[in-house]
Amino acid sequence: MPETSPVTAISSEVLAWMPLHPSGLFSREIPGRHRLNEFNRIPKNDGRKMDRPKIALITLAFVAFIALGMPDGVLGVAWPSVRADFAIPLDSMGVLLLAAVSGYLISSFSSGPLIARLGVGLVLAASCALTGVGLIGYTLVPAWWMMVLLGSVAGLGAGAIDAGLNTYAATHFSERVMQWLHASYGVGVTLGPIIMTVTLTALNSWRVGYVVVGGFQLLLSACFLFTMSRWTRVKAHPEYDRPKKLTDYRTSFRETLRHARVWLSALLFLLYTGSEITVGVWAYTLLTEGRGSSPAAAGLVTGSYWATFTVGRIVAGIYAKRLGVDALIQSGLLGGLLGAILLGWNPLEATDLVAVALIGFAVAPIFPALVSGTSRRVGARFAANAIGMQMAAASLGTAIVPGLIGKLARQISLEIIPVCLIILFAALFGLYSAAKVGEEA
Repeated sequence: MPETSPVTAISSEVLAWMPLHPSGLFSREIPGRHRLNEFNRIPKNDGRKMDRPKIALITLAFVAFIALGMPDGVLGVAWPSVRADFAIPLDSMGVLLLAAVSGYLISSFSSGPLIARLGVGLVLAASCALTGVGLIGYTLVPAWWMMVLLGSVAGLGAGAIDAGLNTYAATHFSERVMQWLHASYGVGVTLGPIIMTVTLTALNSWRVGYVVVGGFQLLLSACFLFTMSRWTRVKAHPEYDRPKKLTDYRTSFRETLRHARVWLSALLFLLYTGSEITVGVWAYTLLTEGRGSSPAAAGLVTGSYWATFTVGRIVAGIYAKRLGVDALIQSGLLGGLLGAILLGWNPLEATDLVAVALIGFAVAPIFPALVSGTSRRVGARFAANAIGMQMAAASLGTAIVPGLIGKLARQISLEIIPVCLIILFAALFGLYSAAKVGEEA
């Protein structure tokens, strides 16, 4: 039989997710008769009208993940122009990135309590507004230090968006949709450079590019504000109450911090994202400076990593329900380990392309699958807070792990990079196996 298409699969997810009756009351099935509401009076409609709000919400989530990726893609293209305008050194980008990561850490780490108090919809609306203000602010300030401050504002927004969306997705969406949501982040990372390139070539202005991306964030904030009530589940009738969802718990952050499995889960995210970014950041340098590859060939290899990475998430979404979270993560880590070994072995020049592409395709499902499995690893009552901590740990991983590997490469050799990847993927496989012990069903 042919595989389920993404459109069909998403539609089935929506139908499975939506309430049983537009009134919000919960229905019960009576064999051989129409499904009735709890008072056995009103027959259930065909559901077509109920589909639209739910489909709109899922569509908005996809658009939000695209928006989340767009700012990450524009900076690299804009940087030469930004640096020239502010007359700053080449490595000043690190200061801006540090400011953004600092804001990201604060908001993602505290996202659990914020969602519990304010609700997912309001947090997402405010976070998108913060990101938009920060990005547009880049284009208005006259001094570099002001842009750095605005970087922390944009980071605050991005961290809460990331954590809020992942918390909601882990609560309401299946692993299949989770994979496609994260694949849409790759679409945003791809669109960002295109937008900036067009504005630089057509208008000779990096500022217009940031206005476009920031304006998109503000528009998304308005959409979240308009749909705010739909991001909070309808209260169930006490007699027919459904199980609590992750966003329903009011577990204190202090209690979450005392839970050892939460820290183990956060460590998984720190090491995984560090591994993922290490390949993308250092592959080009390894090939050009360490192995004498041409810039064109090295660019092709590096591009193949992100291309197969995006394809891997799309494919994983198709097979996610059949394989399950554990199989996606463990097979991904083993595939990444195999690719790292092949990259280190390097019997032929062509194997670099195969190795990097294999790593990208293999590790693609791991991050969204780890998010989906949070409640199983740490327990449902800690999951909302834990997801925020995981996003903070992931942000730390993207800064710390590639940086440490870079220092090792400078002190020893660039060939230490695949060795570090082998160690990281092997360690991740062991840590995940340990995290699985005693997890909740």
